[in-house]
Amino acid sequence: LFFFSVLHCASIKNPIKEIISIFVFDMDYQTFMKCVSNVKDFSLPGKHAHILTAPIERRAQFEQLPTEFSEAKRAAVLLYCYPKEGRMHLSLIKRAHYDGPHSGQISLPGGKPEDSDQSLWHTALRECSEELGVMPQESKPLLNLSPIYIPPSNFLVSPFVVVDAITPRFTLDPREVAQHIEIPLRELILTKVKQRNLNQGVSKGTTVPCYIYEEHTIWGATAMILSEFKFFLEYCALI
Repeated sequence: LFFFSVLHCASIKNPIKEIISIFVFDMDYQTFMKCVSNVKDFSLPGKHAHILTAPIERRAQFEQLPTEFSEAKRAAVLLYCYPKEGRMHLSLIKRAHYDGPHSGQISLPGGKPEDSDQSLWHTALRECSEELGVMPQESKPLLNLSPIYIPPSNFLVSPFVVVDAITPRFTLDPREVAQHIEIPLRELILTKVKQRNLNQGVSKGTTVPCYIYEEHTIWGATAMILSEFKFFLEYCALI
């Protein structure tokens, strides 16, 4: 399958792939969507992508299928992509500090469903609207990524990718969002997995695989979701 060849490429320096990636993702919305529309047969790599940024203690869980987490609570997150200054970007947020396992962490907009949500897709849209003050215009996701289980909070999270055609005007909810992080897709696709020692939060002192963007350490479930999304972006760049 294609993702195994991408997995191999991800583990080595590949200047040709990086040049292609810069060319493809340093572009406007129209060109980006034209490239994405060529994708017809992308196979989700799932745990093969997640394991690249999974903490060591979590890797044994990849032998289990999501359906085995029958007691897990459900949640959804949104990978919200949009053009800004001529380049496609993705929104991340730094969570506000609170008494919980994900306090102060870098995450994707999202949360748990409410009774009014028709589906987890609608949960992701609503949470994005509440946290970032924007409601994506698309009626369906561009891509559904693989669900991922988060042990500390016992959530099974469904990630959805959506693309907007215009640069949004964000209005952050300060109760939930301490900082809005806009990462260009070019930067995301070129970001390599690093090892970092956490200096805050409930996992302080733990060394974890992560992505580094500017001063931000992106680890845990967010990094694992982004790892699979990076496979999709590389697929788009190379077809």
